[in-house]
This record gives sequence, C-alpha cells and structure tokens, in this order.
Amino acid sequence: MGPTHGDWSLQRKGPADQARHAAKVREAIREHIGEVVSDPAIISGDGRAIVRVPVRSLKEYRFRYDEEHQPQVGQGDGKTYVGQILARGRAPAHAGAGSGPGQAGQEPGQDVLEAEVSIDDLTEIVFADLALPNLERKPGGRVAGMHERAASVRPAGPMSTLDKRRSLLENLRRNARSGTGRIGDWSDADLRFRSYRDRPKPRAAAAVIAMRDVSGSMGEMKKYITRSFFFWMVRFLRSRYDDVRLVFIAHHVDAHEVDEATFFQLGESGGTRVSSAYELALQVVGQRFPTAEWNVYPFHFSDGDNWGDADNKRCVELARRLLEASAAMGYGEINEGGYQSPLMSAFAEIQDQRFITLPIHDKRGVYEALKRFFHGGAG
Repeated sequence: MGPTHGDWSLQRKGPADQARHAAKVREAIREHIGEVVSDPAIISGDGRAIVRVPVRSLKEYRFRYDEEHQPQVGQGDGKTYVGQILARGRAPAHAGAGSGPGQAGQEPGQDVLEAEVSIDDLTEIVFADLALPNLERKPGGRVAGMHERAASVRPAGPMSTLDKRRSLLENLRRNARSGTGRIGDWSDADLRFRSYRDRPKPRAAAAVIAMRDVSGSMGEMKKYITRSFFFWMVRFLRSRYDDVRLVFIAHHVDAHEVDEATFFQLGESGGTRVSSAYELALQVVGQRFPTAEWNVYPFHFSDGDNWGDADNKRCVELARRLLEASAAMGYGEINEGGYQSPLMSAFAEIQDQRFITLPIHDKRGVYEALKRFFHGGAG
C-alpha cells in the first residue's frame, strides 16, 4: 500500500486549483473592471465575445531534486524556527532596470497569464450589485398572468387534489376518538381535498426610455462611450427583469423613436436641440406608460453641447415634468476635457434625489455610470 493511499486531499487537488484560479480571475476582473466593461470586443461583438483578462499565474511549490545525485538530507541543522525568513531578494531602486541606459534588466518579473472570460461570466460580476432604483409594485398595474393558490380544504373533490397529510391526520383523529390511536379503517369521511382559486399576479412593470445624442459634436469616443453604456444597460435589464419595456430615442435637432438596431448603429450629424428628446419622451410616457401602472426610467447621454441657454432652460422644465412621471431619471454627460457644460450647470437647479447626473471623462467611466444609475437605492 502506497503512502498516499486513502489521502483524498490529493484527489481534490485539481478542483481546488480550479477554484483558486476562478477566484484569481474574479479578483483580476474587479481590479480592471473599468477597462473590461468598455472592451471594444464586447461592444462591437455579437454578445458572445470572449474577454481576455490579465491574471497573475499561480505558483505551485514543488521539491527540486539534486540533478547530480549527491548524498543529501533535508532536515536542516535544527536551528530554524516557525516563521523564519530563509532568504530575501533585494530589488534595485528601479526593479527590473539595468545598470545603465539601454541595458537589459536582471530582476525577475511576474508571470502574467491572460484568462479568457465569457460575456455571461462577466455579466454575473458586473451586475452583482445593480438594481433599478425606487422600483415599486404598482397597484393599478395590468395583470401579468394568473397563478393558482390553495384557498381551502374540502371534504370532497377529485382524487388528483387529495391532501394526503390532512387525510391521514383526520383518520388518526377519528380512530383516537373511538379509543384506538392508530391509522386504518378508512372511511370516505377521512378524505380531505385541496381547493384552488385563481388570483391575479401583481407585477412591478418598468419602462426604460433610452435617449442618445447623435449630433455632429458626438465624435468617435463619445459615441463609443454612449453605445457601451446602453449595451450594458440593455443586457442588465433583460437578464434581471422579466417585465421591462425599452424605448429608444435618438436626437440631434429633432428627436425620433427608433428600433434597437438603429439606435446602436446611428452615426453623428447635425446640430443639437436636447429638448426635442425630452418632449418626445414625455409623449411616449403619456401615451403608453401611465404612472399608475409603470415605473418609468428615462436615461439620456449627451456631450452637453446644446442649442443656446433658452433650450437649456427648456430642458430643465421638461426634466422636472419627466421626473413627476418617473421613478428615477439619469443624465450622463461625456466631456473628455473635464469641463462642465452649460446644460449640466442648468440641471443643478433640480434638487431631487431621483435626478441622477454624472460626468464621464473616458471609457472607464461607463462602469461608474452603471453603478451610479442602477444603485437600487433612493438617490
């Protein structure tokens, strides 16, 4: 019998290593989540993209035997103690650098592997803490379906609804009353049947209005950030909620409702009148999503370049009206230079926790926008 016979810890080594690797991958994704979420391979793909995430390789300790087969023992001289540091490497001021310009470094680096992560595995991490904010169950909402509920127990009914537990108890009670505490001597009077009735199944219906600025000032990077946010938003909503309606609005000077494919494919052209998008959103909400039945969420992305102060004031007025019919409203402004547009300044007048604004300076801000808009709280 070998020395490892019956040692099941060795049999579990493979799964344990896989679990450690999976934990390292999750840790690496969290460390680089801003870059991973905005990976072009995801946004421009077909939803089945594989993302490569840099992960430090796992070092496995092993015995290294003397290749010259010299007689040796491994117990040491007996002077070591628990926690003793046997060797410590010294790193120069610039680790990995040579002693002069143009010379190769002498210090070892870290082995880094690229782990391949599917889009489905990635979404579980990205969406872990996200939820629609202020989502309420609407008492006036339409019925999403009917489901059966046990309403009562009756002494008669079809055998398919026989309640065996209650029937056994009833038989036991009857026999106990006659002085024999046992189960047997069945009578039809012992049988009990479940009775069902239908009741409406309430729902917390949600309607999300996605508004995208497609004017001429929305260059490639701004366009990419907008598409990236809405890509993740749509995927999040469809993976977490069964009853959500999506409306897509694209605007420049005029606003138009478009289908999903057109919404993501439109290029940029023309001037900007942001109020046109809010006016159309109000029409859509008024005609299709009454507040008694729906939780409404308008989300708008723009660079804040708008047609004058008059329209900025008009946007504030319309945003307040949208808020009256909404559970929450979000405005994301993409400005690579870090400035605050007159439109964003105008929105500062709205002191309502349900109105969420966020400046985005680069593609790493996409994940911050997702966390900010879908925080699941109250503002």
